[in-house]
Amino acid sequence: MSGSEGRDVVQAGGAHGSGQVKGGRRAQLEHTGLRHGWTTGACATAATTAAYTALLTGEFPDPVTITLPKGQTPSFALAAEELTEGSAMAGVVKDAGDDPDVTHGALVRATVRRLPAGSGVVFKAGPGVGTITRPGLPLPVGEAAVNPVPRRMMSEHVAEVAARHGGSGDVEITVSVDHGEEIARSTWNPRLGILGGLSILGTTGIVVPYSCSAWIDSIRRGVDVARAAGRTHVAGCTGSTSEKTVVAEYGLPEDALLDMGDFAGAVLKYIRRHPVDRLTICGGFAKLSKLAAGHLDLHSGRSQVDKGFLAELAGRGGADETLAAAVATANTGLAALQLCQAAGVPLGDLVARTARDEALAVLRGAPVAVDVICIDRAGTVVGRSTVA
Repeated sequence: MSGSEGRDVVQAGGAHGSGQVKGGRRAQLEHTGLRHGWTTGACATAATTAAYTALLTGEFPDPVTITLPKGQTPSFALAAEELTEGSAMAGVVKDAGDDPDVTHGALVRATVRRLPAGSGVVFKAGPGVGTITRPGLPLPVGEAAVNPVPRRMMSEHVAEVAARHGGSGDVEITVSVDHGEEIARSTWNPRLGILGGLSILGTTGIVVPYSCSAWIDSIRRGVDVARAAGRTHVAGCTGSTSEKTVVAEYGLPEDALLDMGDFAGAVLKYIRRHPVDRLTICGGFAKLSKLAAGHLDLHSGRSQVDKGFLAELAGRGGADETLAAAVATANTGLAALQLCQAAGVPLGDLVARTARDEALAVLRGAPVAVDVICIDRAGTVVGRSTVA
């Protein structure tokens, strides 16, 4: 969800009727009528903030307020708290809003323990949180499965609490999730080599709910708004990180941004009937590799990264048999990309070009120029196509 209102207000006609509507990702969410929720990373940050505050002051703030990466300041009620001489624990129940998230209702706990000066912030996996056991993920093998953005959020809030209450900011944070190991069996974690429980996730702190019919309708409304505003270049983005990338690349206004999520096919089919001059598709490398392989629904429950297909593409890009075999057996799409990057094989560009060609095939000759940008989890461009 975007942290700002759409910049342009226009009249949207056609099948949706008329009236003033805003463009951009926030307007799409409002149009669905669905309630957003909070990520496990946001819950862990709130629990950490409450626990460290109690460790320094003897009192748990309840509710506890945190600041998310885009500036929102939600408050969370505490569901559990415990204070001892050397540590404090707080727990927050995850509310996923209207998203059918397997972690909805889970109790996310953070236990904060003082460390010697100069130790910094150390993260540990408690019960129900996984540990990384294979390469190709955004954290090294052996680390707790607390993703980089939640780590940064927790570290920043620890620093703020330390500054406010006279602490050193040197702490060990153990994140746990009640029944997390059982819940994780319904996720891809075991296949990815994340063992022992769930991952603590989130890049914005907000869970955007995806009802397929409602979200596809919101995509159509987004295209209508962009066309009514006279936009000739729109971008279909898989999430907030890819949105930032296309804004940085092309300076597109908010009402030219379509939050396509996993629904690449919905964007392409609607733009086929309602063309714009140019469409940029931007998303994570692994997700767009699915589009390159011919999948129009990019959700992990309905399509998977085909490493055999990536190995074939790598071979076209100059990979020898040994590298191609390594790509075919890589743990994740990211691991396959890293192998090719190390060998100078442009797998990212190959995926982007092939995804562009698939998009053009769905457009069936509609007068729309297309380019594709692949990014990694940090938002770095790892592959791109030319415009065709």
